[in-house]
Amino acid sequence: MKKTVSVVGAAGIPACYGGFETLVENLTKHASPECNYVVYCSSPLYEVQKKTYNNASLKYVNLRANGLQSIPYDIISLFKARKSDVILILGVSGCTILPILKFFTKAKIITNIDGMEWKRNKWSTNVKRFLKLSEWFAVKFSDVVIADNMQITKYVKQCYGVEAKTIAYGGDHVLCVETTNYNDTPSTDEYYLSLCRIEPENNIDMILEAFSGSNKRLKFIGNWEASEYGKNLLSKYSSFSNIEMIKPVYELDELFKLRSNCRAYIHGHSAGGTNPSLVEIMHFAKPVFAFDCTFNRYTTDERAFYFANSVQLLGLLSDAESGVLDDEKCAVNMKLIADELYCWDKIAMKYEDVYFARDSQER
Repeated sequence: MKKTVSVVGAAGIPACYGGFETLVENLTKHASPECNYVVYCSSPLYEVQKKTYNNASLKYVNLRANGLQSIPYDIISLFKARKSDVILILGVSGCTILPILKFFTKAKIITNIDGMEWKRNKWSTNVKRFLKLSEWFAVKFSDVVIADNMQITKYVKQCYGVEAKTIAYGGDHVLCVETTNYNDTPSTDEYYLSLCRIEPENNIDMILEAFSGSNKRLKFIGNWEASEYGKNLLSKYSSFSNIEMIKPVYELDELFKLRSNCRAYIHGHSAGGTNPSLVEIMHFAKPVFAFDCTFNRYTTDERAFYFANSVQLLGLLSDAESGVLDDEKCAVNMKLIADELYCWDKIAMKYEDVYFARDSQER
């Protein structure tokens, strides 16, 4: 039986913003004929407002999907979606309204609570309190809670006594390069690569400090000009000849070149759950050096290299280059894990298993 699934909380599709948008783009791209998606989009972000995309219907709300406007944006979208069979909520910003929404809808409410957003250092105390409260409403008033990492699933069980469904993100979309200009000849310009939002919780300064004390080359892509933290790092480390601090790159073909030609990937995230940038690089069969936290260890199945400070990172890099560490085996393992766990066709099926209450273990 066909179901209408309304998606609320993302900026919209075509994906132009972040992880949730990439998730929605690929859920709709890999949707089965049983699933009729309706995606709520932020009209200020789309100069061209398509009516359909990936066979999904697009509805627009004239508010931004981020910042303070994200709360009314989510709430308005939720009430517009109330006649759907299923409402998939991405993030917890608008979930304080769920007890009221329940009086107006018979839809199955499924919430992906993201990565414990209230713990992120970038938020003020009051914002953290609001997000924690929103998380409580999301868990208590959703029919199903989705966590993108087993560590978040454990947290939901321990904190709320609720069994969440663990569904990660895919990353194989980064391999779909539609450019005739790409030259797949391996680069002789050996470098390490890092890519993330420039925020303290991603341990940017730790990574940069490690490379500033070495002759190893680093290409680091991020939004350096978006905050005082980023600007200060740019000022401090841009003078090092072996460190290239690159502005954000959104084109998949350009990212494909950078990822394909790097020697290894440095991942500094310490918060969130399954970070999209990590599962994406795993599809390129590159050695991964990840900050030592439970989220990263789970995502990489304990088979990456882990560091807790800049000294440890520098030591790991030296050990890999001298042959003490088997970085080739690490690269192979990353690809095997990615192919098994982080492909979008499998992720889309797991979401549909939840919509239709199918036992995914049997499929």
